[in-house]
Amino acid sequence: MIVRLMGDAQYRVDDGLRDELQQLDEQALEALEREDEEAMDGYLDRMWTLVKERGELLPAEDLHPSDALIPPSDLSLEETRKLFSEDGLIPDLPGR
Repeated sequence: MIVRLMGDAQYRVDDGLRDELQQLDEQALEALEREDEEAMDGYLDRMWTLVKERGELLPAEDLHPSDALIPPSDLSLEETRKLFSEDGLIPDLPGR
């Protein structure tokens, strides 16, 4: 799966990391629904850190489409809300 860190770069992540990101994504969505911006920002920061530390940075000229977009934590609650689908930021794999 290819993840774009909004305003930064694209990374390829393996299934193990994807699963971890999905868990954090669910927690971020719950925080968003209860309008807990501080908690949501913390989950987004953790997602960014995991992707940067364990994902494979793709070259800037790589034009593969992103499967997921993770916004930075400095967006407002409303700005972030616009980026979430009903399933969050990280799409489910078929058959999961």
